[in-house]
Amino acid sequence: MPETIYYDAALGVVHNLDPVLFSLGSLQIRYYGVIFALSLLAAFYLWQWQMRRGNYPQKTIDAIIVYGVVGTIVGARLGHCLFYEWEVYRADPWRILYFWEGGLASHGAAAGILLALGVYARRYRLNYWEIADRFTFSAAIAAAGVRVGNFFNAEIVGRITDFAGGVRFVRYDLGALPPAVRAAVDAPLRHPSQIYEFLMALAILAGLYFADRWAGGEKRPRGMLLGLFFGLYFAARFSVEFFKEYQTDLRVAQGLTMGQYLSIVPCLLGWALFAVAWRRRNTEIKN
Repeated sequence: MPETIYYDAALGVVHNLDPVLFSLGSLQIRYYGVIFALSLLAAFYLWQWQMRRGNYPQKTIDAIIVYGVVGTIVGARLGHCLFYEWEVYRADPWRILYFWEGGLASHGAAAGILLALGVYARRYRLNYWEIADRFTFSAAIAAAGVRVGNFFNAEIVGRITDFAGGVRFVRYDLGALPPAVRAAVDAPLRHPSQIYEFLMALAILAGLYFADRWAGGEKRPRGMLLGLFFGLYFAARFSVEFFKEYQTDLRVAQGLTMGQYLSIVPCLLGWALFAVAWRRRNTEIKN
């Protein structure tokens, strides 16, 4: 069986890719780490576009790198470790630092970024809501990249399905077996939920772009894009959880997941912020 991602007429899409791209001695370079780094680079270019449009000095623009990277990685990693695999990381705390192995929670990333932007805005005496609005484009492209990394890592997979567009994640379902014993036919079809979230993030990025233009670009009310991003993204996160495999045993009678629990409040707050910003825009237009 090929150790790659391939299509078989009888089996459909088979995912049997080794997550390690190459090794340098004891150092493993994984697809996830490379994709994550490229996502951060793309996020920075979108940040530069937004900040240069607002005529901010390059020194202020470049300063976001440390705040953004630290806030994203620390928040996402701690969010995953605390909410999804607390027992694992409590037993081996040093593994919390192995972020390149995967395991980053979008809810933790959102909290980490919001906090980092607050520190950044205070340090450079900037309006927090305006800076947060400008950062939403970067957040959307980073979210899309992370899900591609999850797909290559064969993690955060979808639930078992008979959907023809499903994927057989061989290493996820049969990873404990020796390669010679594995058979792709023994791996069930699963929803490629990572790809669903990737496409959702791209759609949200497009939505932010058109909303920005519709609201007048630099004339847009502060907080509008942040509210729109949170409202759309966490609504999407709530929806896709119906197709994702359960990552914890915490559910309610209706079958909600931890990801859905954590999405409800930021989604509602996002739409509330968007409504307030939109109302302020209409008031300013009338006046």
